[in-house]
Amino acid sequence: MNDWLAALLSSWKRRFTPFHAWIGELKDPTTLRADALAGLTVALVLIPQSMAYAQLAGLPAYIGLYASFLPVMIGALFGSSRQLGTGPVAIVSLMSAAAMQPYISQGVETIVVYSALLAIMIGFFQLSLGLLKLGVLVDFLSHPVVIGFTNAGALIIGTSQVPKLFGLNVKADQFDHHYEFLWAILSSLPKTQVITVLMAIIALGMLLTLRKYFPRQPNVLITVVVTTLLSWALGYQTAGGSVVGAIPQGLPSFNLPSISMSIQTLGSLATSAMIIGLLGFVEAISIAKAMAAQTRQRLSANQELVGQGLANISAGLFSGYAVSGSFSRSAVNFAAGAVTGFSSVITGILVAITLLFLTPLLYDLPQATLAAVIIMAVINLLKFAPIKHAWKVEKHDGVVAVITLVATLVFAPHLDQGIFLGVILSLGLFLYRTMSPRFVEVSRHADGSMRDAERHHLKTSDTVAIYRFDGDLYFANTGYLEGKLLNAIAQKPNLKVLVLDMESVDQVDSTGEEMLHKLAERLRFNGIWFYVARIKLPVYEAFQRSGLAEQISENRFFRERTQAIKDAKKHLGDTIDIEPFLKYTPAELSVAQQVQQQSSSELEPKAKPLTA
Repeated sequence: MNDWLAALLSSWKRRFTPFHAWIGELKDPTTLRADALAGLTVALVLIPQSMAYAQLAGLPAYIGLYASFLPVMIGALFGSSRQLGTGPVAIVSLMSAAAMQPYISQGVETIVVYSALLAIMIGFFQLSLGLLKLGVLVDFLSHPVVIGFTNAGALIIGTSQVPKLFGLNVKADQFDHHYEFLWAILSSLPKTQVITVLMAIIALGMLLTLRKYFPRQPNVLITVVVTTLLSWALGYQTAGGSVVGAIPQGLPSFNLPSISMSIQTLGSLATSAMIIGLLGFVEAISIAKAMAAQTRQRLSANQELVGQGLANISAGLFSGYAVSGSFSRSAVNFAAGAVTGFSSVITGILVAITLLFLTPLLYDLPQATLAAVIIMAVINLLKFAPIKHAWKVEKHDGVVAVITLVATLVFAPHLDQGIFLGVILSLGLFLYRTMSPRFVEVSRHADGSMRDAERHHLKTSDTVAIYRFDGDLYFANTGYLEGKLLNAIAQKPNLKVLVLDMESVDQVDSTGEEMLHKLAERLRFNGIWFYVARIKLPVYEAFQRSGLAEQISENRFFRERTQAIKDAKKHLGDTIDIEPFLKYTPAELSVAQQVQQQSSSELEPKAKPLTA
């Protein structure tokens, strides 16, 4: 009992103090200097980005700064990645805005509270998954679903910023469908404010130029400083331009979201929290894995869930909103030479200094600049090449990616519907593929291996047949295998021996076992000897428990197919033809190879597969 308790305490200590693995490295001045520089570099990107993303989430700009203070540090201290930059990100901000869509009419103050509550829900969901070691649940969001949704999200985010570039009084939260919002933009273009367009052109031009010619410079910060100074010097707000305005000075205080809501509203937020929690974690763990592959550091998905969960809880408790790992800022952190998670602690401290002393300087920051920052950030999310690649690998995956993309665009701003459709479709297509695994009759190839007889035009026997089934045997494909076997037997009226190669079968459920039981009885009734070859031990043990091994006969299970053939030959003698399964002598092999090449060279690909 004491050993069990000690092991549990040790496990929980590792879960909640992972920073002990790197905190000792800060004694090295070189590491400390590198982390400090990296933290400063990320802060210069994070401060303007977080304000822009908060507005994307339908929140005041300063909420983004609140979400960039404690969550950034906590995500680094309790996660497993040393370089992952936690904080506001585009996709999570968009999904948070979508979750708030039904409550827009209740005012900004209510949305701020609901967004904080949503972050807490996301945090507890992620934390629970991490503590229960259920990180595998994110695998339900397959790669095609994620890339389809990400591309759709990038398009929605980009178009949602167009009114700010043209100075139009059109807000996405005023419409039930995104296409209605786009039509409203087109209808309002005659009301374009020239001064806003000019500021947007300056901001976009600077971001593009700095990114292309000065990639190492903090292009976002430089653009924000220059356009803010221009706005102040030229009286941009007085001329009709929209600016960020007053930002509360000081650090966010602890504030448990307190608001009355219906069970229906709570359920809706909980559903959104689970979807955002999973998708946000997929984004975080993806960039963490990419960096870990280069640094060769140990990465734990469950520990990262703990870190991201605690970061979201802290964001909600200190007036922020949902956060996740950022692709762009993590890349900046990594490129700047961050060695440990202390770089993110430095970033959080610098955000705190900004909230305490520098917020008055942000008053004249143009909204058009923040829109330009968002648009430039989401351009990196638009990647259609992975969809094309998925199509090449497996057309079903390509279909899932395309349908998820289209559905997300059509259902926007109800983004969860696009994700649900993608997940259901990917699971459905997976089930469809596994319902009809490959089933082939094999025979001896000229190279000595057993291969697909039909594909390689190999000689088969009328009295002996070896069939290979490439897949698990469960309720969805049991009927398929049974039909294939019965049809194959019907085509061989003189069949006396049937060998089922089960090397590719990792598990068999009760439905599959029952089918094999009936098949064995049917074959015995028809005088056909039934053998099972190359079965895996767990499957064989399951057959022993069920009694199927005894019913077939323990003597009919063999490690190799040739052993089964030899056993049948010993009992049935010359009544069966086993010549198609015999290995060639060296002289015969040379002749057989020549014949095989002549007969099938036109049908086989130039690069022959190693196995059939």
